Amino acid sequence: MENKRTCLYDKHVALGALISPFGGFDMPIQYTSIEDEHRAVRTACGVFDVSHMGEVTVCGKDAERYVNHIFTNDTTAIKPGEILYGMMCYPDGGTVDDLLVYKVADDEFLLVINAANIDKDWAWIEQQAEGYDVTLENASEQYGQIAVQGPEAERVVEEVLGLPCSELKFYTFKVIENGELRIENGASAITEGTARPLNSQFSTPNSQLIISRTGYTGEDGFEIYGPHEYIRECWDKLMATGDRCKPCGLGCRDTLRFEVGLPLYGDELSAEISPVMAGLSMFCKLDKPEFIGRDALIRQKSEGVGRKVVGIELADRAIPRHGYAVMKDGVKIGEVTTGYHTISTDKSVCMALIDAAHAKLGTELEIQIRRKTFPGTVVKKRFYDKHYKK
Repeated sequence: MENKRTCLYDKHVALGALISPFGGFDMPIQYTSIEDEHRAVRTACGVFDVSHMGEVTVCGKDAERYVNHIFTNDTTAIKPGEILYGMMCYPDGGTVDDLLVYKVADDEFLLVINAANIDKDWAWIEQQAEGYDVTLENASEQYGQIAVQGPEAERVVEEVLGLPCSELKFYTFKVIENGELRIENGASAITEGTARPLNSQFSTPNSQLIISRTGYTGEDGFEIYGPHEYIRECWDKLMATGDRCKPCGLGCRDTLRFEVGLPLYGDELSAEISPVMAGLSMFCKLDKPEFIGRDALIRQKSEGVGRKVVGIELADRAIPRHGYAVMKDGVKIGEVTTGYHTISTDKSVCMALIDAAHAKLGTELEIQIRRKTFPGTVVKKRFYDKHYKK
């Protein structure tokens, strides 16, 4: 089966990007170098094509009750225009996927899921909907999406794209339909009758545009969803700024998220790695009346888990890679999930899934790298401080 291509694929080819398969798509891994692109996001502004991500809409009378049934976090705690991070779990507590839930209204939600899991997630979401008065749509192919990330992101989005965003707080969003603002600052302008027109700088009609203060880099930034042609036009305008906006590939997206301890599904989360094992219990509202996997997660919290995801810092410059063995006194106790010599802090670090008995901060371990073992110490998974705008 051939890989899919995003609406920006030809733009990446024209820029000379290194293209490689990821999540069933041909995606740009880097344009110049992972290090250059990483530093651009940490110090100025980088732009990512994230159109491979999946989008599912949930609408109807039971929309909120249904989303709360499949989602570990609690959407009743937020208002329209706000976003939650959380997981979908199997009954045994294993992770179906981690995702963002956008609350458009009490009866309308947007679920943003991982590209590699779109088909699996969609099948799961449909399967769980029996008995709920909801309408589901897999809208993944309708949306293009870019992420504008870095300390200069706000200025770039407002000045280059003409989209007002400075008042958006972290994990909030706006919806623009046909050039009118419909959701702003956690209030639905649809229901309040206060929709107002926006002066668009684009030729492509905005049938629906979403802009959120979110990202996957540990820096301030925005994610913009819209029709394919609109997203292509956004990309062109950003690229026309020259050095002000650097195109960034998935290579530095991984190094950036890793430095600030953000998980990647398939590495730090999976059907075998629950949110509790991954250290993400804060996103599981176990006091909710019910959600799929709740009972299993409650047991894990009370009884403990056999394995945990931890951070490990090496004393040496050797680089721990995914799958390398983690040892304690010559006995294998786990494996590296993600590892790098960090660009921002110049340290060799990794996240690893290890036996919980050795997960305490300060525990001394070894990592086997090829035929040698290198000493390491269990540390916090956040290797670099996040810089979000609260």
